Amino acid sequence: MATAADIIARRLYDAGVRHAFGIPGGEVLTLMDALQDAGIEFQLIKHENAGGFMAEGTHHYTKAPCVLLATVGPGVANAVNAVVNAFQDQVPLIYLTGCVDENVAHTYTHQVFDHVELLKSVTKASFTAVDGAIDVIIDKAVAIAMDDKPGPVLVDVPISVAGKDQPDWEPGNRAKPSPTAPAPGADLDRAREALQRAEKPLILAGVDVLHHDAADMVAGFAKDFGIPLITTYKAKGILAEDHPLALGGVGLSPKADAILQPLVDESDLILLVGYDPIEMRASWTHLWGPEKMVIEFSATVNTHYVHHAGLSFVGHVGAGLTALRDGLSTHDVWVEGTPARVREAHKTAFAAGEDWGPAVAIHAARRALPRNGIATVDTGAHRILLSQAWECYEPRGLLQSTGLCTMGVALPLAIGRKLAEPDRPVIAFSGDAGMEMILGELATLRDCGLVLPVVVFVDEQLALIELKQRGSGLKNLGVDFGGTDFIAVAKAMGGVGVVAASGEAMEAAVAAAFARDTFTVIACPIGARAYDGKI
Repeated sequence: MATAADIIARRLYDAGVRHAFGIPGGEVLTLMDALQDAGIEFQLIKHENAGGFMAEGTHHYTKAPCVLLATVGPGVANAVNAVVNAFQDQVPLIYLTGCVDENVAHTYTHQVFDHVELLKSVTKASFTAVDGAIDVIIDKAVAIAMDDKPGPVLVDVPISVAGKDQPDWEPGNRAKPSPTAPAPGADLDRAREALQRAEKPLILAGVDVLHHDAADMVAGFAKDFGIPLITTYKAKGILAEDHPLALGGVGLSPKADAILQPLVDESDLILLVGYDPIEMRASWTHLWGPEKMVIEFSATVNTHYVHHAGLSFVGHVGAGLTALRDGLSTHDVWVEGTPARVREAHKTAFAAGEDWGPAVAIHAARRALPRNGIATVDTGAHRILLSQAWECYEPRGLLQSTGLCTMGVALPLAIGRKLAEPDRPVIAFSGDAGMEMILGELATLRDCGLVLPVVVFVDEQLALIELKQRGSGLKNLGVDFGGTDFIAVAKAMGGVGVVAASGEAMEAAVAAAFARDTFTVIACPIGARAYDGKI
C-alpha cells in the first residue's frame, strides 16, 4: 500500500514535476522523503519566498506545475509573497505545507494558525488532505492549478495523514479539456468581416499565449496577414523580436508608451490575443473607446473591466485565431509603412548609446549571451529599461514578476530555470537593493553548483522610487543606502566577483562567467540617477 505522501509525490511526478524547493521541518519530513523517492529532487533553499520563485523558474521550462514545500508556522507565512505573485502572475504553484493534526490544534498553539484562512484570498483553491481521499485531492489540486487562468493551490497535509497507508489506487488524472474555439455564428462572422476590411490592424498579445502553447499560432497569424505585433513583458519572444513585425514589449515604460500608443490610436482594428492588462501601467486603462473595433481572444471572461472589446471570444487563443482566419484571404495593410517607422523609433530610443550606463551594460550582455540564452530580471528601474532593450527570440526568454512586480525575484528565477535545463545559458539581472534582499540565495546557487552570471546594477538607491519622488517634488527620503562590496560577498559565498564599468568589460565578464565552474557576480557601478530619460 502507498502512504498519502507517496500518492501526492507520484501524482506530482506524473504531472511533470521534477524539482521541489523548501526548508525542512518536522511536519513535512514524510512528504520530503516521498518526493525524493518518486524522483522529485528536493532543493534546500534559504528562504521560502525565494523557493517559490525557484519553483516558478522550473515551470517556465517544464510547463508543469511547480512545487514549494513549507513547514508549519513561519515556514508557511514566509512564502505569502511568492504565493501572491503566483496568483497575479498566473503561475501553477502547488504549495505543499505541513500542519498539526486538527485534534492537536485545539490544545496545542505553538506555531499554529489556519493556513487555509491565511491564503484563501490569494489561491485558486485550498485543500486539507483527508485520509481516504488523497488521490482525489491531489488530482484536483493539479488540475485547478493548471486550468485557466493558472495559479497557486494550497495542499495542507496533517502530520498523521502524511504517513498513513491509503486504499488501493490507480495513478491517473482528469483528462485535460480540449482546446475550445469560437462557435460559428454572427459574432465570428462579424470578426472575420472586420479583419477582412481592416487597413491598419494591430495585435496586442499577452500571457495566455504562453499557457496555451500558442506562440507559433500567433506568430504565424501575424506573419501571414502582415499584422504588427506588440506584446506584454511576459509575452516577449512569441514572435522573435528581430522580426520586422515585432514592435517590442509594453508594460511600465512611459518612454515606450509615447512611441507605441499612437500606433494603437491609429489602428482601425485591435486583436487582443491572450492579453491580461494586469501587466500594464495606468496609461493603458481605457486606451481605446467604444468607437474602436476591438476583438478579444481570452482564456477567461473579462471581469477586470480595465478595457472592453466589441467582440469577445473565450477559449484557447490559438484555436480562436485559427477560427478567425478560416477562409479569409490576405491583403496589404499599413501601406504607409507606419509600423516600420515606429519599430525603428523604439529601437533607437532604447539603444545602448555611447556613455556607460545600464543600457550599455544590457546590450553588451545580450551580445555575450547566445541567441537561445534565458534572462531573468528583478523589479526596479533596470527592469523597465531591460524589458525594452533586451531582445527575446522565443517565448519565456525573459522571466520576471509583472503582475505583482515584487523585488528579489531575478536570482531565484534564474536558479530554478537553470536547474530545470542545466545546458541552457541563463543570466540574472538585479539592482543592488533587490540583490541585498536575496543575498542568502547565493549560497543556494553555490550548493547547486550552477554556472550563472548574476549582474548587479550598483547605484546605491531605489532608483525608480527616487525618480518618482523627485518628479513629484517631494524630498529625498528613504531611497538612498550604503554600498555593498558584491565582489567580497561573491567570494565569501563560494563564487567569483568582478566589476564591469564599460560595454567591453561587461561583454567580456559575461563570456568569462560562462567559462567558469561556479557562479559569477558582475557588479556594474552606474551611479545615481542613471535612468533619467531612459525609461
